[in-house]
Amino acid sequence: MSTPVPTVPTPLPSVEVVAASRAGVPSVVIGRPADDGDQPSFGDPALTPEWVGATGLTGKAGEVQACPPGAAARWALGVGAGAAADWRAAGAALARAAQGSLTADDSAAGRGVQVELPEDLGSSAEDSAEESVAAFVRGVLLGGYRFTVTGQERPPRLKGLRLVVSDPDRRERVAAMAGRATVLAEATAFARDLANAPANVKDPAWLARTVAKAAGRTSGVDAVVRDEKWLAQRGFGGVLAVGGGSARPPRLLELRYAPKGATGPHLVLVGKGITFDTGGISVKPADGMHLMRTDMAGGGAVAAATIAIARLGLRVRVTALVPCAENHISGSSYRPGDIVTHYGGQTTEVTNTDAEGRMVLADALAYARRDLDADLLVDVATLTGAMKVTLGLRTGGLFASDDDLAARVAAAGERSGEAWWRMPLLEDSADDVVSTIADLRQCPPGPGGITAALFLREFTGGLPWAHLDIAGPARADKTYGDVVPGATGFAARTLVELAESYAG
Repeated sequence: MSTPVPTVPTPLPSVEVVAASRAGVPSVVIGRPADDGDQPSFGDPALTPEWVGATGLTGKAGEVQACPPGAAARWALGVGAGAAADWRAAGAALARAAQGSLTADDSAAGRGVQVELPEDLGSSAEDSAEESVAAFVRGVLLGGYRFTVTGQERPPRLKGLRLVVSDPDRRERVAAMAGRATVLAEATAFARDLANAPANVKDPAWLARTVAKAAGRTSGVDAVVRDEKWLAQRGFGGVLAVGGGSARPPRLLELRYAPKGATGPHLVLVGKGITFDTGGISVKPADGMHLMRTDMAGGGAVAAATIAIARLGLRVRVTALVPCAENHISGSSYRPGDIVTHYGGQTTEVTNTDAEGRMVLADALAYARRDLDADLLVDVATLTGAMKVTLGLRTGGLFASDDDLAARVAAAGERSGEAWWRMPLLEDSADDVVSTIADLRQCPPGPGGITAALFLREFTGGLPWAHLDIAGPARADKTYGDVVPGATGFAARTLVELAESYAG
């Protein structure tokens, strides 16, 4: 019997911006902490905590209180000071509260929630009103995300969000921001879906096929899937070595988006697509190995971002490459001590088969540089445990050979609500990736995140390049903000914002 994997991409609530509330749709009132006491302010002086039915609400961001029957609203929602992060937390909390109270009849009826947006969103000096709206929408759409493999009837889900804005000009601006936020949320959710899918379903062929199918529904995106025969004919030694131990052969997924009138550089995004990672002969400990179904989170992020870039119609040429392989253990697995010839001819001495991500990325980076006329390279990968130790579980590591590119990635992350910290490419460690019996040494001693980045740099041919190590923030074990346990979709939104910074 086949495993009942949920629909991919996961359907998210619809968003509509309207002029007036609709009877019968559960409503939400917005509360903020009062300046002169512990009772919140609801904007309209007629709305007192007693009338709203939210006498226990303080107004802090993310606080939700169900109102009693007959009250002015179904829920009261705290948005704190009204910064974008506050609105995002509030939206996520609302989605979880609303979804938890739905019945099957509510879901079948397409039941959603409606929120009358206050004239003054309370945005901070750093965040515009439009950014706060976008953050709120994204919080609602992603806060209730869930990916559950079950043969039982699926629980009800929130179907819609109505934003009530009476002023026509403001309504148009809010609609535009809400629409863009929806595309970004859907990219994040799709990246989560791909990473959350179990590895007994998600082999390299499934991953490439599923993304190609989604791309086929997106105007302007062409998808090509290369099989193991093509990889062997072209000499993709790193991908073939890593995938050689599995009965399920590797693939190379290529997505192309080249809109008319595109200006600026050709941006090539490369994402690690390891559908499961046992570590190979350098086998991982059993504890935590089950999480390795998400080891292709970087590949999911670049694929989802490219589709979102096309949906937004950004005038920038983007190609995404996802080398897909399963790092398994068998008599045909690659070994420590092997020498692998990558695409383009460089050779690598293998020292640890669990450092497989850099092997497949190396082939793809060389292919992008040699065959795709790339101007900029950005790779994304759950690459090293060292970055989890260094930066924790909510910040991605940013390595870059170009200061402008590094600044753009950091700024894109700030706009998207994803945190990055620039790490050094220590030239004192550059010689450590040189081998005595091959061109390069795969996994030398020293600072692991840095030496991994230095290894990858050898395949970029001097092009402006950034390496995003998302080993920490790609997965979550608890709820925070708009993140729920499991794959987070981290980096997808940053990549869209980065591409937009180059769009004409």
